Amino acid sequence: MTRRFLCCTLAVLCLYSIFPCRILAVETSAASAILMDADSGRVLYEHNADRKMLIASTTKILTALVAIEEGDLHDSVKVSREAAYTEGSAMYLTEGETLTLETLLYGVLLCSGNDAAVAVAQHVGGSVKGFVALMNEKARELGMEHSSFANPNGLDDEQHYSTARDMAKLARAALENETLMRIASTRSVTIGGRTMTNHNKLLHYVDGCLGLKTGYTKAAGRTLVSCAEKNGQRLIAVTLQDGNDWADHRSLYEYGFSAYPARTCAVRGQALTQASVSGGVSPTVPLIAGAGFCYPAAETERLTTRICLDEPLRAPVSAGKTVGAAVFCLNGTEIGRVPLVAGRTMMPKVSSALAGLKLELKDE
Repeated sequence: MTRRFLCCTLAVLCLYSIFPCRILAVETSAASAILMDADSGRVLYEHNADRKMLIASTTKILTALVAIEEGDLHDSVKVSREAAYTEGSAMYLTEGETLTLETLLYGVLLCSGNDAAVAVAQHVGGSVKGFVALMNEKARELGMEHSSFANPNGLDDEQHYSTARDMAKLARAALENETLMRIASTRSVTIGGRTMTNHNKLLHYVDGCLGLKTGYTKAAGRTLVSCAEKNGQRLIAVTLQDGNDWADHRSLYEYGFSAYPARTCAVRGQALTQASVSGGVSPTVPLIAGAGFCYPAAETERLTTRICLDEPLRAPVSAGKTVGAAVFCLNGTEIGRVPLVAGRTMMPKVSSALAGLKLELKDE
């Protein structure tokens, strides 16, 4: 019996050595968490993702996004007394000093400066109250349906909360803002007479980390929103009230990239298929993808493509003309589509009678 058990154990070990292990599940220490594919928006993992919670300084992702969209990075901002004496984490502003809006945004995203956030809000919104109105307007625009913002820095307030899912939506928008991501991905910078170091340790711990924002208050606990990229695929991780957030984000990325790699369904400019053409000099014409499309999917999931033409093709057909769409489905459910264009011009076939007539006219 013992020999049989040992043989079985050795057989299992051999299988593990031959076939690479895949991460099949993931857990976190977070009260609320989500892992989302940035480009498609597909949720790859979630736990209490719609629970309304305090979010601490991850708030400053929205603060920076609104400031960049509504302000001018080259503006000079004079620091008010209210900003300089804001409680909590700081970039240590002094009353009356003048810095550019860009310098303050580095203080917001790298140092998590509550003082910098107030200075930014007063300058861009005319007042903190005016800026908070802009924040809530932007949140509604992004579909953050379960979020409310009461200040630009994330200090605890009953009217200041969000959810992991809403924060992932915010992160998707932030990723599309080149200026915000340039600042958020900076590890250290000397600007405006200050040297600032990013609080986000994932920039060192996770290969391909693109940045975003940390947060902490005693009531909110540790909060973290991050993004990482691998093989062209970008994932967003959000954990709220998580005492082990660095390790949890690393585990989430290992799981996401391993279990749900992005699968290419279409490449812009490349032929997807051939379509029949009636009355043409050739029986088919290539159909070219007018846009690219990728989607995260597990090996066990089925991705299919359905070609939908606007109408049957009949010559003449002009190259570049949109003739239909490629519809992509995951396990039978549509997940996206791209336009299809004719890959080349297709002229009508000349009939034999007409060809003979032309020949006779030439002989005359």
